[in-house]
Amino acid sequence: MQIVGWHVEMEFKEDGKRTEAAALLRLRDGTELRSHAHASRYPDDPDQPAVGEELAAARALTDLTRQLLDKAAGEIESSTSRPVHALA
Repeated sequence: MQIVGWHVEMEFKEDGKRTEAAALLRLRDGTELRSHAHASRYPDDPDQPAVGEELAAARALTDLTRQLLDKAAGEIESSTSRPVHALA
């Protein structure tokens, strides 16, 4: 059995009521997938930066999931010449 790994980097920028997340996923074939997402705090909500980070990160990772599914489907289609619908 061969053990392989992928590397994910997540960065955040917080500006008052808005948290932005930038995600980078590096695959072992050299592909880099990038995603950006944000979360906004309502004026009446308490200031909890960790919650904004978690929401923004989850949204960015969800987009990376979609990108990975699209990449995998494209690779399967290339090798089989048949349409593929990779769903999460």
